[in-house]
Amino acid sequence: MRTRTSILRAWLAAAVTAAVTAVTLTAVAAPAQAEGIPSVGRNWSAPGPYTPEVSIGAVHTLYYPQNMGARGEKHPVVIWGNGTGVLPGAYTLLLRHYASHGFIVVAANTPASNFAITMRSGIDLIENLNADPVSVFHGKVDLDRVGSAGHSQGGSGAINAAVDPRVDTVVAIQPGPLNDVDLIDEPVLFLAGQFDAIVWPILVKGMYNDADHVPAEYAELRGATHFGTGISGGDMRAPSTAWLRYWLMDDATARAEFFGPNCGFCSDSRQFSDFKRNGLAGQIPG
Repeated sequence: MRTRTSILRAWLAAAVTAAVTAVTLTAVAAPAQAEGIPSVGRNWSAPGPYTPEVSIGAVHTLYYPQNMGARGEKHPVVIWGNGTGVLPGAYTLLLRHYASHGFIVVAANTPASNFAITMRSGIDLIENLNADPVSVFHGKVDLDRVGSAGHSQGGSGAINAAVDPRVDTVVAIQPGPLNDVDLIDEPVLFLAGQFDAIVWPILVKGMYNDADHVPAEYAELRGATHFGTGISGGDMRAPSTAWLRYWLMDDATARAEFFGPNCGFCSDSRQFSDFKRNGLAGQIPG
């Protein structure tokens, strides 16, 4: 595991043994904004500062910012898993949205992403493109910052993809049940829909409860159904973007939405019908 995740592991071990110090917590949870990545304030659901591009390949579809690296920045990676029976086009506005915030999204072109085989191979793809002198991605990818995200079956795939040591965080949107949260050691955001009749909130909450060995949060979107996530990301767009911006871009404003005694999302009953943080997430300063 790379240095960032190794530090997180060490911090988690200390937390379990009740030996975490305030200095350690601050060092882990309060990094500076990633160099060259513009702030967006709290406008998580609004388009970011980059214009998105799309490249459709045989195995993966890539969503990425135009003019990558124009400010000298390198761009974090999000590998994406689709719901059952659909391809990345079903989430095109959501994935373009992530690209507008500076992420390179490598979406698996598979309608069956649960076991994350194609998702994980997306990391290999972007590593090769970053090393290719003739690629538009050459030297512009932050390979030390990789997140896995997905919806429904792909949300389960996002959890399964995190057994890969290159993955640093997970966004599981209304995830299916075929995964083992106990196998991962990355921070996880679980997103559920209040009126989801396909993946009931209680099932997602059960996964959250199992994730007591990593910083984990559970956000239940008020009024959300299972299929409202398609195309635009619906109500899932804002919290998923904020989570990725903190863990992959060190966005301090995004951190304050999830962590600290007065975190922005914690008391937002208008947006969330339920919001929970486990003990390890609760120890991260806002």
